[in-house]
Order: sequence, then C-alpha cells, then structure tokens
Amino acid sequence: MSVDERREAIARATLPLLMAHGRDVTTRQIAEAAGVAEGTLFRVYENKDAIVDAAVAAYLEPGPFRAELRRIDPGLPLELKVRMIIDRFHDRFAGIFGVFAALGTHPRPPVDVNVDAIVAIFAELLEPELERLRVPPATVFAFVRVVAFASALPHFSSTISLDSAELASLVCRGIAHDPPPAAAEPSAIPTDLPTTERSEPCS
Repeated sequence: MSVDERREAIARATLPLLMAHGRDVTTRQIAEAAGVAEGTLFRVYENKDAIVDAAVAAYLEPGPFRAELRRIDPGLPLELKVRMIIDRFHDRFAGIFGVFAALGTHPRPPVDVNVDAIVAIFAELLEPELERLRVPPATVFAFVRVVAFASALPHFSSTISLDSAELASLVCRGIAHDPPPAAAEPSAIPTDLPTTERSEPCS
C-alpha cells in the first residue's frame, strides 16, 4: 500500500470514530480501526489533528455525493426522482452537521458548493420532464436544497413529521390546486358586434 493509500485508509477509518467520540478520539482507537500499528499513523501524519483534518476533508469532498446523484435513473417518475434526491441531500446535510458537531470549537473547513456542477446534474435528471416544469432545474435545486437542509437540522427535524415522500410532494405539487378558470362576468358582453339594420316605421 502506497503512502497516499495508507493516508486515505486511515482517514476513512477515523471518520466514524470522530462522529462517535468527537476530538477525544485517541490515536490508539484510530490505529485499531485502520488495522495498523499506532506508530504507523505518525509516519504518514504529523499528529492527531492532521488525521482528524484529513478525515473531515475526505468526507466533505463532493465527488462521491455527486456520483450518488448521478446514479439516480432519469427515466423514473418525477416525484420519485425528487424523493430520492431529497433523501441524498438529507443524508449529506445530516452527515455534515454530525461532523461539525464532532469538531466542537475546532475551525471548520469550508464546504465546496459548486452550484453549477449540481445544477448540471439536476438538468440531466429532470431532462425528461423539462416541458412539464414551471421553473428551471436551478430553481428545483434551490427548493430541494432548502427543504432537505431544514429537514436535516437536528433541533428542527425532531419537531416535524414530514418524510421525504411528503417533501417531494410539496416540491412537485405545492400546497394548493390550480385555481379554477374565472367565470365570465354577465356584463362582459362585447360592444363591437355588428347589429342588424332596423327599418324605419311606415308612414
């Protein structure tokens, strides 16, 4: 195993421990989870903080999340696709919240949000329904991101009982039926219709 592969394996093994123990995780726990000797850790990382930072950076790397979105079949029904997208966003946000909570007061690394890349994925997934959509894929992304973010907030999600199916229905259908067409007013009678010519009375 190369040094880079060893570093990656250690970072992957550290993340669940970080979620469980926060920054109190020990290098012994990390070494046992990674299946290496404790001294090996310090041949590829400077210290425990460097290991934790690498684990967090590996989790926040957006490639695997985007790949999960791309695995959704564009041919599925619209509402099912939106539900699956919300599920993936919810899991992503919940994981990020968990990682940041585990970091405590330690500086939090920036989260890469490449909107153009995500919107491009949404455009591919929604392409079969483009003619049905009242808003562009970028707006659908904004809707999904808001509802998934809110539903993943630890202190907020416990107070609502909306699952991903209900959230998908909200995004796809809204909360009201389309209004019925307005009835024509009785007084709305065209005034420019031709009239029949009236004869003058006989004298």
